[in-house]
Formats: sequence, C-alpha cells, structure tokens
Amino acid sequence: MQNRTDLPRAFDQRCLLMTLLDYTRATTAYKCEGLSDADARATPLPTSPMMSISGLVSHLRWVEWSWIEERLLGETADHPWIDPDDPDREFHYELDRPLSDILADYQAQSARYNEIIAGMDLDTKTIWKARETGEPVTLGWVIMHLIEENARHNGHIDIIRELVDGQVGD
Repeated sequence: MQNRTDLPRAFDQRCLLMTLLDYTRATTAYKCEGLSDADARATPLPTSPMMSISGLVSHLRWVEWSWIEERLLGETADHPWIDPDDPDREFHYELDRPLSDILADYQAQSARYNEIIAGMDLDTKTIWKARETGEPVTLGWVIMHLIEENARHNGHIDIIRELVDGQVGD
C-alpha cells in the first residue's frame, strides 16, 4: 500500500495542497487494492451503466493530464480518449488493460506532475480560460480542482466496490 496521509509536514499553502492531492491519489490506489480485473471492469450502477472502477481511474488520469499538460503547460496531443461520437470514451477505452497497468500509469504521471508543479509558482496562470469569466485560473486553483475531482470519484469507487465485492471504504 502507498503511504497515505492527509497531515502535511508543513502548513504553508503549497505543502497543504500537495499533501491533499497526493492523499487523494493514494486513496484511489488504496481503494483498488485486491480488486480483480473483472471486478474493476464491473458496472453495477444501473443509473451509470458505464461507470467502473477501471474507468474511473482512467478518467482521473486523463483529467489530470488535461489540466496539467493542456490547460497549464499549453501542450497539445492527440487524445485517444476523446471521440465526438462518444463523450464518455475515457471511462471505457482502457477497459481491456489490467487495472494494475492503469494505476501504474496514473501513479507515474502523478509523480512527473509533482516534479513539474514543484518548480512553478502557485499563482502561475493557465493557458485555459474559465467559461464564466474568460480569465485564466491559477496553478493553485488547478490543484484544488484536482483534489475535488479525486475526492468525488473516490466516493464513486467506494460505492462501486461495495456493490461488486462488499468491501466498504474508510
């Protein structure tokens, strides 16, 4: 199991944000421990027939990629998970891969982003502009948004996990 703590080593804004981001990422991995690939691909929610644990982990990976690579750094690339005819593609396009591989890719990407973020000021503006204001947001806001995204989907993972194999979250 990954080291999982929400208690920062210091209480400055950067350390607080990064501790909580790493905590939510580690919680995702923790909630996937011991899950078979078949169970990770299961979609037990009748109201969300495409939502699986593997799909959620893939979604978290690509959401983080989009915010850091595209919106913050201004990188462009082909998006294998985007299809105009399938707006939910990121939830199912990697389902043929083992959950352990999806998690490993997400964790490697997260480590790389931590290195990038460490060299940037929290007030660094994104290339992307918010629809509501037409203004860029800051790196600090992006980190908060990723924490919120991870926390919300960790709750979804809890629900799916309980329905699939009875394991309850903490």
